[in-house]
Amino acid sequence: MSIRVYAGAELLGRGPALRSAYLDAFGAPPWYEGEAEADAFAARLVTNVERPGFVAAVAGEDVTGFATAWTTPAPFPTDRSYAQAAAALGPDRTSAWLCGALEIDELALRPSAQGTGLGARLLDAVTRDCPEGRAWLLTSQRSARALSFYRHLGWHQATHPTPDGDGLVVFLGPHHPARQLTVQPL
Repeated sequence: MSIRVYAGAELLGRGPALRSAYLDAFGAPPWYEGEAEADAFAARLVTNVERPGFVAAVAGEDVTGFATAWTTPAPFPTDRSYAQAAAALGPDRTSAWLCGALEIDELALRPSAQGTGLGARLLDAVTRDCPEGRAWLLTSQRSARALSFYRHLGWHQATHPTPDGDGLVVFLGPHHPARQLTVQPL
């Protein structure tokens, strides 16, 4: 299956198919996201494509899967789940490890594509050119499958789940210079 990389607003032409793939990927357990969350994703996408360093990879004409990423700004944001990531890492590590790094925002696969290697290919497509290997992502411990997937690809868990959040954990990419300073998995 072919993967196309997008660097900006041209991705918006694929909006309805991306929304559909998002809903398929995150509608089932452990995510339980519905129409409202898929609509929110589609609305965020309009502004996300304008972020510095935005890149997306899309698999297939019908959008079997996709990944989106951008450069995390400094100062570190406080909206969405950022505050939980910053609380878990502390201000110094948050600034040094995450600001200016490529942040993987979404990696979504339709259930029929899970376990095929497509997720790894999409992740590679968006992280291939990240400066100095500095890539990171935030995920939930609710999905043992996601945690196992990232570990299998060499991503390093940088935090234990935050007690005041939804069990969110930060992972550093396999080539991130701080990967050896990360915590041991639980």
